[in-house]
Amino acid sequence: MTSEEIIRDAFNASILVKQTLMQQSVPVIQKMASQIVRAYKRGGKLVLFGNGGSAADAQHVAGELVNRFLFDRPALPAIALTTDSSILTCVGNDSAFDQIFARQVEALVTPDDVVIGISTSGNSANVLTGVQAARAKGAFTIGLSGRRGGHLKNLVDLCLVVPSESTPRIQEAHI
Repeated sequence: MTSEEIIRDAFNASILVKQTLMQQSVPVIQKMASQIVRAYKRGGKLVLFGNGGSAADAQHVAGELVNRFLFDRPALPAIALTTDSSILTCVGNDSAFDQIFARQVEALVTPDDVVIGISTSGNSANVLTGVQAARAKGAFTIGLSGRRGGHLKNLVDLCLVVPSESTPRIQEAHI
């Protein structure tokens, strides 16, 4: 296979995943958007977290909402729990790595908020405990996952499960 064929295959795989996601998940995406809008109207915020590329996605989304996306508008409250290195290392060291999001959720989340946990496998322990903490606080929970949704699918109020086994394709669809 030539390098051009490899590139074309990657594009085609990405397109196919997004087409399938569109066919299967538009109602779920609409419900997620409605819950986020509802939270903002109640004075709530959006809280996001994940690991690795999903952490970067959480930060990207929060940044776009606080600043602007597509047009000028008032800033929207959004926090990525992946950005405070002192909290991440303190909780990871003094408690446990699987508590790095849960402890922040306990401190920052209210029942008016929407919390999004991102895990391509749906099985990241720290994402699962963060979502559980959000549910305990009464927040509306959303999962972004792939493959078959993992444990995350059954812990959240709504879950977008990207129909792919490929981490890059799942992350592309999440963002």
